[in-house]
Amino acid sequence: MATNNSGNTAVHRSRGKTSVSSPSPTKNGSVRQDTSHAEFHSEDVMRLTRDVERIKAEVIEQVKVQMSEILDKALTESLRSLTQSTHSGTVGNTVRTDEKARRHRMEDGKVFVARQSILELVLDFDLFFYAFGQLGTVIWAWFIMFSYTLLGPYHVLSQWADLYHRSHWKMSVSVVAVGTLLAAQMGILGYFPVYVVLHYELPPASRFIVILEQIRFLMKSYSFIRETVVAVLGSKTVKGEACRFPTLSSYLYFLFCPTLIYRESYPRNPYIRWNYVWRNFAKILGSLFYLYFILVRLCIPVLMNESNRPFSARTLILAMFSATLPGMLMLLLGFFAFLHCWLNAFAEMLRFADRMFYKDWWNSTSFANYYRTWNIVVHDWLYYYAYRDFLWLSGHRFRSVATLSVFAVSAVVHEYAFTMGFGFFYPVMFCLFAVIGGVFNFTLNDKRKSPAWNIIMWTCLFIGQGVQVCLYCLEWYAQVHCPRTG
Repeated sequence: MATNNSGNTAVHRSRGKTSVSSPSPTKNGSVRQDTSHAEFHSEDVMRLTRDVERIKAEVIEQVKVQMSEILDKALTESLRSLTQSTHSGTVGNTVRTDEKARRHRMEDGKVFVARQSILELVLDFDLFFYAFGQLGTVIWAWFIMFSYTLLGPYHVLSQWADLYHRSHWKMSVSVVAVGTLLAAQMGILGYFPVYVVLHYELPPASRFIVILEQIRFLMKSYSFIRETVVAVLGSKTVKGEACRFPTLSSYLYFLFCPTLIYRESYPRNPYIRWNYVWRNFAKILGSLFYLYFILVRLCIPVLMNESNRPFSARTLILAMFSATLPGMLMLLLGFFAFLHCWLNAFAEMLRFADRMFYKDWWNSTSFANYYRTWNIVVHDWLYYYAYRDFLWLSGHRFRSVATLSVFAVSAVVHEYAFTMGFGFFYPVMFCLFAVIGGVFNFTLNDKRKSPAWNIIMWTCLFIGQGVQVCLYCLEWYAQVHCPRTG
Protein backbone atom coordinates (compact mmCIF):
# COMPACT_ATOMS: atom_id res chain seq x y z
CA MET A 1 0.00 0.00 0.00
CA ALA A 2 2.71 2.28 0.82
CA THR A 3 4.44 1.43 -2.38
CA ASN A 4 1.42 2.13 -4.49
CA ASN A 5 0.79 5.42 -2.83
CA SER A 6 4.28 6.46 -3.35
CA GLY A 7 4.14 5.45 -7.01
CA ASN A 8 0.89 7.28 -7.52
CA THR A 9 2.29 10.21 -5.84
CA ALA A 10 5.29 10.13 -8.12
CA VAL A 11 3.12 9.76 -11.15
CA HIS A 12 0.97 12.70 -10.14
CA ARG A 13 4.04 14.87 -9.51
CA SER A 14 5.44 13.96 -12.87
CA ARG A 15 2.18 14.83 -14.49
CA GLY A 16 2.02 18.01 -12.58
CA LYS A 17 5.45 18.91 -13.77
CA THR A 18 4.50 18.01 -17.32
CA SER A 19 1.41 20.14 -17.21
CA VAL A 20 3.34 23.12 -15.97
CA SER A 21 6.36 22.87 -18.26
CA SER A 22 4.58 22.11 -21.51
CA PRO A 23 1.60 24.43 -22.23
CA SER A 24 -1.39 23.54 -24.30
CA PRO A 25 -1.64 24.36 -28.04
CA THR A 26 -4.41 26.92 -27.46
CA LYS A 27 -2.31 28.94 -25.11
CA ASN A 28 0.68 28.85 -27.48
CA GLY A 29 -1.44 30.34 -30.29
CA SER A 30 -2.67 33.22 -28.14
CA VAL A 31 0.89 34.10 -27.13
CA ARG A 32 2.03 34.21 -30.75
CA GLN A 33 -0.95 36.44 -31.66
CA ASP A 34 -0.13 38.86 -28.84
CA THR A 35 3.48 39.05 -29.99
CA SER A 36 2.55 39.75 -33.62
CA HIS A 37 -0.03 42.36 -32.54
CA ALA A 38 2.58 44.13 -30.43
CA GLU A 39 4.98 44.13 -33.38
CA PHE A 40 2.29 45.59 -35.67
CA HIS A 41 1.44 48.24 -33.06
CA SER A 42 5.07 49.29 -32.67
CA GLU A 43 5.40 49.58 -36.47
CA ASP A 44 2.28 51.79 -36.60
CA VAL A 45 3.68 54.02 -33.87
CA MET A 46 6.98 54.38 -35.71
CA ARG A 47 5.19 55.09 -38.98
CA LEU A 48 3.03 57.74 -37.31
CA THR A 49 6.07 59.25 -35.65
CA ARG A 50 7.84 59.45 -39.01
CA ASP A 51 4.71 61.03 -40.55
CA VAL A 52 4.45 63.57 -37.73
CA GLU A 53 8.14 64.46 -38.07
CA ARG A 54 7.73 64.82 -41.83
CA ILE A 55 4.64 67.02 -41.45
CA LYS A 56 6.39 69.06 -38.76
CA ALA A 57 9.38 69.60 -41.03
CA GLU A 58 7.10 70.64 -43.91
CA VAL A 59 5.15 73.08 -41.70
CA ILE A 60 8.36 74.60 -40.34
CA GLU A 61 9.70 74.95 -43.87
CA GLN A 62 6.49 76.63 -45.06
CA VAL A 63 6.51 78.97 -42.06
CA LYS A 64 10.13 79.83 -42.78
CA VAL A 65 9.32 80.56 -46.41
CA GLN A 66 6.31 82.72 -45.52
CA MET A 67 8.16 84.59 -42.79
CA SER A 68 11.06 85.15 -45.15
CA GLU A 69 8.70 86.57 -47.76
CA ILE A 70 7.03 88.81 -45.18
CA LEU A 71 10.34 90.06 -43.84
CA ASP A 72 11.69 90.63 -47.34
CA LYS A 73 8.59 92.63 -48.21
CA ALA A 74 8.76 94.65 -45.00
CA LEU A 75 12.46 95.32 -45.42
CA THR A 76 11.94 96.30 -49.05
CA GLU A 77 9.21 98.77 -48.14
CA SER A 78 11.20 100.18 -45.25
CA LEU A 79 14.31 100.57 -47.39
CA ARG A 80 12.24 102.26 -50.10
CA SER A 81 10.87 104.72 -47.56
CA LEU A 82 14.27 105.26 -46.04
CA THR A 83 15.82 106.12 -49.37
CA GLN A 84 13.31 108.95 -49.63
CA SER A 85 14.43 110.40 -46.30
CA THR A 86 17.73 111.96 -45.35
CA HIS A 87 18.63 109.20 -42.92
CA SER A 88 19.08 106.25 -45.26
CA GLY A 89 22.82 106.14 -44.80
CA THR A 90 22.61 106.66 -41.06
CA VAL A 91 20.01 103.95 -40.60
CA GLY A 92 22.04 101.52 -42.72
CA ASN A 93 25.07 102.14 -40.58
CA THR A 94 22.95 101.62 -37.49
CA VAL A 95 21.67 98.27 -38.75
CA ARG A 96 25.16 97.09 -39.59
CA THR A 97 26.56 98.21 -36.27
CA ASP A 98 23.66 96.54 -34.46
CA GLU A 99 24.46 93.29 -36.28
CA LYS A 100 28.10 93.62 -35.28
CA ALA A 101 27.10 94.32 -31.71
CA ARG A 102 24.97 91.19 -31.62
CA ARG A 103 27.95 89.02 -32.61
CA HIS A 104 29.81 90.04 -29.50
CA ARG A 105 28.93 88.64 -26.16
CA MET A 106 29.40 90.26 -22.81
CA GLU A 107 31.93 87.57 -21.92
CA ASP A 108 34.24 88.87 -24.67
CA GLY A 109 34.73 92.15 -22.81
CA LYS A 110 33.95 95.73 -23.83
CA VAL A 111 33.62 96.07 -27.59
CA PHE A 112 33.64 99.51 -29.23
CA VAL A 113 31.50 99.87 -32.35
CA ALA A 114 30.02 102.81 -34.24
CA ARG A 115 26.68 103.51 -32.56
CA GLN A 116 24.27 106.42 -32.31
CA SER A 117 23.62 108.21 -29.05
CA ILE A 118 20.44 107.31 -27.21
CA LEU A 119 19.07 110.84 -27.70
CA GLU A 120 19.40 110.54 -31.47
CA LEU A 121 17.59 107.23 -31.39
CA VAL A 122 14.78 108.60 -29.23
CA LEU A 123 14.51 112.02 -30.87
CA ASP A 124 15.06 112.72 -34.53
CA PHE A 125 16.03 116.36 -35.10
CA ASP A 126 15.11 116.52 -38.79
CA LEU A 127 11.74 118.07 -38.01
CA PHE A 128 13.42 120.63 -35.76
CA PHE A 129 15.85 121.69 -38.49
CA TYR A 130 13.01 121.78 -41.00
CA ALA A 131 10.81 123.98 -38.79
CA PHE A 132 13.62 126.55 -38.34
CA GLY A 133 14.80 126.40 -41.94
CA GLN A 134 15.73 129.34 -44.19
CA LEU A 135 17.04 131.41 -41.29
CA GLY A 136 19.00 133.55 -43.72
CA THR A 137 15.77 134.78 -45.28
CA VAL A 138 14.33 135.39 -41.82
CA ILE A 139 17.36 137.47 -40.80
CA TRP A 140 17.39 139.82 -43.77
CA ALA A 141 13.60 140.23 -43.64
CA TRP A 142 13.84 141.07 -39.92
CA PHE A 143 16.63 143.56 -40.60
CA ILE A 144 14.51 145.39 -43.18
CA MET A 145 11.54 145.58 -40.80
CA PHE A 146 13.75 146.74 -37.94
CA SER A 147 15.49 149.41 -40.04
CA TYR A 148 12.18 150.85 -41.18
CA THR A 149 10.67 150.75 -37.68
CA LEU A 150 13.67 152.59 -36.30
CA LEU A 151 14.10 155.25 -38.98
CA GLY A 152 10.74 155.54 -40.76
CA PRO A 153 8.28 156.65 -38.06
CA TYR A 154 10.97 158.61 -36.22
CA HIS A 155 11.95 160.66 -39.28
CA VAL A 156 8.35 161.33 -40.38
CA LEU A 157 7.25 162.38 -36.89
CA SER A 158 10.31 164.58 -36.36
CA GLN A 159 9.57 166.44 -39.62
CA TRP A 160 5.89 166.73 -38.74
CA ALA A 161 6.64 168.05 -35.24
CA ASP A 162 9.01 170.65 -36.65
CA LEU A 163 6.56 171.84 -39.31
CA TYR A 164 3.48 171.64 -37.11
CA HIS A 165 4.54 174.46 -34.78
CA ARG A 166 6.07 176.64 -37.48
CA SER A 167 3.49 176.29 -40.24
CA HIS A 168 0.08 177.91 -40.49
CA TRP A 169 -1.24 174.86 -42.39
CA LYS A 170 -1.31 172.57 -39.43
CA MET A 171 -4.13 170.39 -40.75
CA SER A 172 -2.51 169.92 -44.16
CA VAL A 173 0.83 169.03 -42.59
CA SER A 174 -0.89 166.53 -40.28
CA VAL A 175 -2.83 164.90 -43.12
CA VAL A 176 0.32 164.48 -45.21
CA ALA A 177 2.18 163.00 -42.25
CA VAL A 178 -0.68 160.58 -41.46
CA GLY A 179 -0.93 159.49 -45.10
CA THR A 180 2.82 158.94 -45.35
CA LEU A 181 2.90 156.93 -42.15
CA LEU A 182 -0.09 154.80 -43.15
CA ALA A 183 1.39 154.02 -46.56
CA ALA A 184 4.80 153.16 -45.08
CA GLN A 185 3.33 151.06 -42.28
CA MET A 186 1.09 149.11 -44.61
CA GLY A 187 3.88 148.57 -47.12
CA ILE A 188 6.84 147.67 -44.91
CA LEU A 189 5.18 146.26 -41.81
CA GLY A 190 1.98 145.05 -43.46
CA TYR A 191 2.56 143.69 -46.95
CA PHE A 192 6.30 142.92 -46.86
CA PRO A 193 6.31 140.23 -44.11
CA VAL A 194 3.34 138.46 -45.71
CA TYR A 195 5.10 138.53 -49.07
CA VAL A 196 8.28 137.05 -47.57
CA VAL A 197 6.38 134.26 -45.81
CA LEU A 198 4.33 133.28 -48.86
CA HIS A 199 6.85 133.89 -51.63
CA TYR A 200 9.76 132.05 -50.02
CA GLU A 201 7.48 129.35 -48.54
CA LEU A 202 9.09 129.50 -45.13
CA PRO A 203 8.69 126.54 -42.73
CA PRO A 204 6.39 126.95 -39.71
CA ALA A 205 8.82 128.15 -37.01
CA SER A 206 10.46 130.63 -39.39
CA ARG A 207 7.01 131.87 -40.38
CA PHE A 208 6.12 132.49 -36.75
CA ILE A 209 9.35 134.41 -36.17
CA VAL A 210 8.65 136.79 -39.08
CA ILE A 211 4.96 137.25 -38.25
CA LEU A 212 5.46 137.74 -34.51
CA GLU A 213 8.23 140.25 -35.15
CA GLN A 214 5.91 142.03 -37.59
CA ILE A 215 3.27 142.28 -34.86
CA ARG A 216 5.83 143.42 -32.30
CA PHE A 217 7.18 146.18 -34.55
CA LEU A 218 3.64 147.34 -35.34
CA MET A 219 2.73 147.54 -31.66
CA LYS A 220 5.98 149.30 -30.73
CA SER A 221 5.80 151.80 -33.58
CA TYR A 222 2.15 152.53 -32.77
CA SER A 223 3.03 153.19 -29.14
CA PHE A 224 5.85 155.53 -30.16
CA ILE A 225 3.59 157.39 -32.60
CA ARG A 226 0.74 157.57 -30.11
CA GLU A 227 2.85 158.90 -27.24
CA THR A 228 4.90 161.27 -29.40
CA VAL A 229 1.90 162.81 -31.16
CA VAL A 230 0.17 163.50 -27.83
CA ALA A 231 3.35 165.04 -26.42
CA VAL A 232 3.87 167.25 -29.49
CA LEU A 233 0.25 168.43 -29.54
CA GLY A 234 0.35 169.25 -25.83
CA SER A 235 3.69 171.04 -25.85
CA LYS A 236 3.99 174.80 -26.05
CA THR A 237 7.04 176.13 -27.84
CA VAL A 238 8.45 179.61 -27.84
CA LYS A 239 8.63 181.25 -31.23
CA GLY A 240 11.94 180.56 -32.86
CA GLU A 241 12.72 177.50 -30.76
CA ALA A 242 12.58 173.94 -32.03
CA CYS A 243 9.99 171.57 -30.67
CA ARG A 244 11.19 169.14 -28.02
CA PHE A 245 11.32 165.69 -29.62
CA PRO A 246 12.41 162.29 -28.25
CA THR A 247 15.98 161.23 -28.97
CA LEU A 248 16.76 158.43 -31.39
CA SER A 249 18.68 156.56 -28.70
CA SER A 250 15.63 156.43 -26.42
CA TYR A 251 13.54 155.06 -29.29
CA LEU A 252 16.22 152.49 -30.15
CA TYR A 253 16.32 151.37 -26.53
CA PHE A 254 12.53 151.05 -26.55
CA LEU A 255 12.62 148.75 -29.60
CA PHE A 256 14.65 146.17 -27.67
CA CYS A 257 13.47 146.54 -24.08
CA PRO A 258 10.71 144.14 -22.96
CA THR A 259 7.77 146.55 -22.94
CA LEU A 260 5.25 147.80 -25.49
CA ILE A 261 4.60 151.18 -23.82
CA TYR A 262 6.97 153.93 -24.96
CA ARG A 263 8.59 156.22 -22.43
CA GLU A 264 11.63 158.43 -22.83
CA SER A 265 13.22 156.86 -19.77
CA TYR A 266 12.74 153.72 -17.71
CA PRO A 267 14.04 152.57 -14.31
CA ARG A 268 17.48 150.99 -14.81
CA ASN A 269 19.59 148.58 -12.80
CA PRO A 270 23.20 149.58 -12.00
CA TYR A 271 24.91 146.52 -13.58
CA ILE A 272 24.33 143.41 -15.71
CA ARG A 273 24.37 139.88 -14.30
CA TRP A 274 25.71 137.97 -17.28
CA ASN A 275 25.44 134.59 -15.54
CA TYR A 276 21.73 135.23 -15.14
CA VAL A 277 21.50 136.05 -18.86
CA TRP A 278 23.25 132.84 -19.96
CA ARG A 279 21.16 130.73 -17.61
CA ASN A 280 17.98 132.15 -19.09
CA PHE A 281 19.12 131.45 -22.65
CA ALA A 282 20.08 127.91 -21.62
CA LYS A 283 16.59 127.45 -20.17
CA ILE A 284 15.08 128.70 -23.41
CA LEU A 285 17.10 126.17 -25.39
CA GLY A 286 16.09 123.37 -23.02
CA SER A 287 12.44 124.41 -23.25
CA LEU A 288 12.60 124.33 -27.05
CA PHE A 289 13.98 120.79 -27.06
CA TYR A 290 11.44 119.66 -24.47
CA LEU A 291 8.66 121.24 -26.51
CA TYR A 292 9.98 119.48 -29.60
CA PHE A 293 10.11 116.17 -27.72
CA ILE A 294 6.47 116.54 -26.65
CA LEU A 295 5.42 117.34 -30.19
CA VAL A 296 7.32 114.44 -31.75
CA ARG A 297 6.59 111.78 -29.12
CA LEU A 298 3.16 112.68 -27.76
CA CYS A 299 1.36 114.54 -30.55
CA ILE A 300 2.55 113.48 -33.99
CA PRO A 301 2.36 109.64 -33.57
CA VAL A 302 -1.18 109.76 -32.14
CA LEU A 303 -2.68 112.47 -34.30
CA MET A 304 -0.97 111.27 -37.48
CA ASN A 305 -2.59 107.85 -37.05
CA GLU A 306 -5.94 109.44 -36.24
CA SER A 307 -5.79 111.44 -39.47
CA ASN A 308 -5.54 108.22 -41.47
CA ARG A 309 -8.71 106.75 -39.97
CA PRO A 310 -12.29 107.47 -41.03
CA PHE A 311 -13.42 110.58 -39.22
CA SER A 312 -16.02 110.09 -36.50
CA ALA A 313 -17.10 111.63 -33.22
CA ARG A 314 -15.32 108.87 -31.31
CA THR A 315 -12.08 109.50 -33.19
CA LEU A 316 -12.30 113.24 -32.50
CA ILE A 317 -13.00 112.81 -28.77
CA LEU A 318 -10.17 110.30 -28.31
CA ALA A 319 -7.78 112.57 -30.20
CA MET A 320 -8.77 115.55 -28.02
CA PHE A 321 -8.18 113.60 -24.82
CA SER A 322 -4.81 112.43 -26.18
CA ALA A 323 -3.82 116.03 -26.92
CA THR A 324 -4.95 117.53 -23.60
CA LEU A 325 -1.80 116.87 -21.58
CA PRO A 326 0.67 117.69 -24.42
CA GLY A 327 -1.27 120.87 -25.15
CA MET A 328 -1.08 122.05 -21.55
CA LEU A 329 2.62 121.22 -21.38
CA MET A 330 3.16 123.31 -24.52
CA LEU A 331 1.30 126.23 -22.96
CA LEU A 332 3.38 126.09 -19.78
CA LEU A 333 6.64 125.69 -21.69
CA GLY A 334 5.77 128.63 -23.95
CA PHE A 335 4.96 130.76 -20.93
CA PHE A 336 8.17 129.82 -19.13
CA ALA A 337 10.44 130.15 -22.18
CA PHE A 338 9.11 133.49 -23.46
CA LEU A 339 7.41 135.42 -20.68
CA HIS A 340 9.95 134.44 -18.04
CA CYS A 341 13.31 133.49 -19.60
CA TRP A 342 13.34 135.51 -22.84
CA LEU A 343 11.99 138.76 -21.42
CA ASN A 344 14.14 138.54 -18.28
CA ALA A 345 17.25 137.87 -20.36
CA PHE A 346 16.71 140.99 -22.49
CA ALA A 347 15.70 143.02 -19.45
CA GLU A 348 18.94 142.05 -17.73
CA MET A 349 21.08 142.84 -20.77
CA LEU A 350 19.42 146.26 -21.08
CA ARG A 351 19.36 146.83 -17.29
CA PHE A 352 15.59 147.23 -17.52
CA ALA A 353 14.37 147.22 -13.92
CA ASP A 354 10.61 146.71 -14.30
CA ARG A 355 10.31 142.90 -14.45
CA MET A 356 6.54 142.64 -13.96
CA PHE A 357 5.93 140.57 -17.10
CA TYR A 358 3.24 138.40 -15.51
CA LYS A 359 1.47 137.91 -12.21
CA ASP A 360 0.24 134.84 -10.39
CA TRP A 361 -2.26 133.86 -13.07
CA TRP A 362 -2.14 130.23 -11.88
CA ASN A 363 -4.03 131.29 -8.72
CA SER A 364 -6.82 132.99 -10.65
CA THR A 365 -10.38 132.08 -9.75
CA SER A 366 -11.83 133.88 -12.77
CA PHE A 367 -10.96 134.18 -16.42
CA ALA A 368 -11.15 137.96 -16.16
CA ASN A 369 -8.24 137.90 -13.70
CA TYR A 370 -6.43 135.27 -15.78
CA TYR A 371 -6.52 137.48 -18.89
CA ARG A 372 -5.18 140.43 -16.90
CA THR A 373 -2.31 138.55 -15.26
CA TRP A 374 -1.20 136.04 -17.92
CA ASN A 375 0.72 138.52 -20.08
CA ILE A 376 1.17 141.94 -18.49
CA VAL A 377 3.19 143.27 -21.43
CA VAL A 378 0.43 142.77 -24.01
CA HIS A 379 -2.35 143.50 -21.51
CA ASP A 380 -0.91 146.96 -20.79
CA TRP A 381 -0.80 147.78 -24.50
CA LEU A 382 -4.39 146.63 -25.04
CA TYR A 383 -5.55 148.47 -21.93
CA TYR A 384 -3.95 151.82 -22.77
CA TYR A 385 -4.35 151.89 -26.55
CA ALA A 386 -7.50 149.85 -27.19
CA TYR A 387 -9.68 149.88 -24.07
CA ARG A 388 -8.99 153.40 -22.77
CA ASP A 389 -8.93 155.02 -26.22
CA PHE A 390 -12.26 153.38 -27.04
CA LEU A 391 -13.73 154.72 -23.81
CA TRP A 392 -12.33 158.17 -24.61
CA LEU A 393 -13.88 158.11 -28.08
CA SER A 394 -17.25 156.93 -26.71
CA GLY A 395 -17.31 159.44 -23.87
CA HIS A 396 -16.57 156.80 -21.22
CA ARG A 397 -19.67 154.81 -22.08
CA PHE A 398 -20.16 151.28 -23.33
CA ARG A 399 -17.55 149.65 -21.12
CA SER A 400 -18.78 146.19 -22.07
CA VAL A 401 -18.46 147.08 -25.74
CA ALA A 402 -14.92 148.32 -25.09
CA THR A 403 -14.06 145.01 -23.43
CA LEU A 404 -15.53 143.04 -26.32
CA SER A 405 -13.59 145.19 -28.80
CA VAL A 406 -10.36 144.35 -26.96
CA PHE A 407 -11.22 140.64 -27.18
CA ALA A 408 -12.01 141.02 -30.88
CA VAL A 409 -8.73 142.76 -31.64
CA SER A 410 -6.72 140.21 -29.66
CA ALA A 411 -8.56 137.28 -31.26
CA VAL A 412 -8.01 138.65 -34.79
CA VAL A 413 -4.28 139.14 -34.16
CA HIS A 414 -3.91 135.66 -32.66
CA GLU A 415 -5.78 134.06 -35.56
CA TYR A 416 -3.70 136.05 -38.07
CA ALA A 417 -0.49 134.75 -36.47
CA PHE A 418 -1.76 131.14 -36.51
CA THR A 419 -3.02 131.41 -40.09
CA MET A 420 0.26 132.79 -41.41
CA GLY A 421 2.34 130.46 -39.25
CA PHE A 422 0.59 127.22 -40.26
CA GLY A 423 -0.21 128.27 -43.81
CA PHE A 424 -3.97 127.66 -43.67
CA PHE A 425 -7.04 129.42 -42.27
CA TYR A 426 -8.69 127.38 -39.54
CA PRO A 427 -10.36 129.76 -37.03
CA VAL A 428 -10.13 127.58 -33.93
CA MET A 429 -8.12 130.18 -32.03
CA PHE A 430 -10.53 132.97 -33.01
CA CYS A 431 -13.59 131.01 -31.84
CA LEU A 432 -11.97 129.97 -28.56
CA PHE A 433 -10.58 133.43 -27.86
CA ALA A 434 -13.32 135.77 -29.09
CA VAL A 435 -16.42 133.68 -28.42
CA ILE A 436 -15.72 131.28 -25.55
CA GLY A 437 -13.10 133.55 -23.98
CA GLY A 438 -15.46 136.52 -24.11
CA VAL A 439 -18.26 134.52 -22.51
CA PHE A 440 -15.97 133.25 -19.76
CA ASN A 441 -14.71 136.78 -19.12
CA PHE A 442 -18.22 137.97 -18.27
CA THR A 443 -19.55 134.83 -16.57
CA LEU A 444 -16.45 133.70 -14.66
CA ASN A 445 -15.71 137.22 -13.43
CA ASP A 446 -13.99 138.61 -10.37
CA LYS A 447 -16.95 137.82 -8.13
CA ARG A 448 -15.81 134.18 -8.12
CA LYS A 449 -13.49 133.83 -5.14
CA SER A 450 -13.80 130.18 -4.15
CA PRO A 451 -10.81 127.85 -4.79
CA ALA A 452 -13.21 125.60 -6.68
CA TRP A 453 -13.29 128.19 -9.45
CA ASN A 454 -9.52 127.90 -9.76
CA ILE A 455 -9.98 124.18 -10.44
CA ILE A 456 -12.66 125.02 -13.01
CA MET A 457 -10.32 127.51 -14.68
CA TRP A 458 -7.51 124.92 -14.91
CA THR A 459 -9.94 122.31 -16.26
CA CYS A 460 -11.07 124.72 -18.97
CA LEU A 461 -7.45 125.50 -19.84
CA PHE A 462 -6.66 121.79 -20.19
CA ILE A 463 -9.68 121.20 -22.41
CA GLY A 464 -9.04 124.31 -24.50
CA GLN A 465 -5.40 123.41 -25.13
CA GLY A 466 -6.38 119.86 -26.04
CA VAL A 467 -8.95 121.14 -28.53
CA GLN A 468 -6.46 123.52 -30.14
CA VAL A 469 -3.60 121.02 -30.45
CA CYS A 470 -5.91 118.27 -31.69
CA LEU A 471 -7.76 120.31 -34.31
CA TYR A 472 -4.70 122.13 -35.65
CA CYS A 473 -2.70 118.89 -35.93
CA LEU A 474 -5.57 117.07 -37.63
CA GLU A 475 -6.02 119.94 -40.05
CA TRP A 476 -2.27 120.00 -40.73
CA TYR A 477 -2.30 116.32 -41.74
CA ALA A 478 -5.51 116.83 -43.67
CA GLN A 479 -3.78 119.57 -45.68
CA VAL A 480 -0.85 117.19 -46.30
CA HIS A 481 -2.81 114.04 -47.21
CA CYS A 482 -5.83 115.72 -48.87
CA PRO A 483 -4.50 118.81 -50.64
CA ARG A 484 -6.91 121.12 -52.39
CA THR A 485 -7.18 120.76 -56.16
CA GLY A 486 -8.12 123.48 -58.57
